[in-house]
Amino acid sequence: MNEISVGIIAIVVLLGLFLTGIELAYAMAIIGFLGFSYLVSFHAACNLLAKDFFDTFINYGFTVIPLFVLMGQIAYYSGIAKKLFGATNKFVGHVPGGLAMATILGATLFKAMCGSTLATCATFASVAIPEMERFGYNKKLSTGVVASVGTLGILLPPSITLIIFGIITEQSIGRLFLAGVFPALLVSALFLLVVYGWAKNNPKIAPKSEKATWEERWRSSPDFIAVGVIFVIVIGGLMTGKFSPTEAGTIGTVAVFILATTKGRGTFTLKGQFAAIDESIRTGCMVLALIASSVVLGHFLAVTEIPLRAADWVGGLEINRTIIMIVIILIYLIGGSFIDDLAFMILATPIFYPCIIKLEYDPIWFGIMIGLTVMIGSVIPPVAMCVFVVKKITGESFGTIYSGVYPFLLGLFGCALFLFLFPSIATWLPSVMMPE
Repeated sequence: MNEISVGIIAIVVLLGLFLTGIELAYAMAIIGFLGFSYLVSFHAACNLLAKDFFDTFINYGFTVIPLFVLMGQIAYYSGIAKKLFGATNKFVGHVPGGLAMATILGATLFKAMCGSTLATCATFASVAIPEMERFGYNKKLSTGVVASVGTLGILLPPSITLIIFGIITEQSIGRLFLAGVFPALLVSALFLLVVYGWAKNNPKIAPKSEKATWEERWRSSPDFIAVGVIFVIVIGGLMTGKFSPTEAGTIGTVAVFILATTKGRGTFTLKGQFAAIDESIRTGCMVLALIASSVVLGHFLAVTEIPLRAADWVGGLEINRTIIMIVIILIYLIGGSFIDDLAFMILATPIFYPCIIKLEYDPIWFGIMIGLTVMIGSVIPPVAMCVFVVKKITGESFGTIYSGVYPFLLGLFGCALFLFLFPSIATWLPSVMMPE
């Protein structure tokens, strides 16, 4: 068999392994190792496996991953999310769908500190859903909005997904972070419109809560002002070149820790601190293993020449490049619907990225578009991790949660349409703040 045939068979087998439930990192490393052994030699494959894992785990730049995860875990275990929800509720809780809007705003602020999608879902499923149910909110709306807002962290920095995309494609993580800000805020705004329209059309699903006084609002404002200051310091310092992504993660983690341990700033106990560190180490190791395995797989795919051949083939098609781009996004969306979205992104990006460059698309814009597809894949069946988390915490049926999620897909697809029509939504800020 020639190299391309071996590569295609390997990809099919890899997808089959994903469906069996085997750890994703193991699957990619095994296929990459066996494929490289077949095409080159067993000895070369052993050297490749050792070198790729060693280089990944000693890479100083990758320390940004556990640092941003730790930043989010501290915010999760310290009760900051609960304070953010309470603060935003005082401002918008009295309008139609106000508690759901407070959930969206609170989650957006929380995501400015937390790079974990599942942590956001778990936090607001525990904090916001009981409060919405206390005021008589329809369960479709309460569970659907929580599952949907959990996806915001895929675009809003610090985003682990964008970090991994930047590592795979060798793009600037700082520029990707900047590119994700406006699209993430656009998604939040579209989510707010969905809630308002839903509640206005059917007031029974979202009864109004009490209107807070301006004194109460003023007293609660320091909670989200502090989060905003941390976000500005971390992202502002990163985009102005004052410090590297790793330094940004360190400064952000220390700032959130200070916020969490300040008197009256939550219940960040010693047990919570150990739990945050433990979860960060586990998540960081998992992500690093995925990256190392993807490097092994990438070297195997490079030997097969599939990415280059695919890029040449796509570049030679006499089809509008927008149609090709839509097909690529659909492949990401369909693949991520059946296996973990992050794993499929790691698998597919080395194959399709050369095609994107051949078609002369902006790689930063492409990263944001892929982030949007991962967001959509996180809430649509059959593999919808955000829905699974809400289901586990609330005990609601999948049918109820999915029914609540579907209206918010309008916001995600709407953002994707805007990005297609106006790419500068993603590319303008990095071009201004971090020109190449």
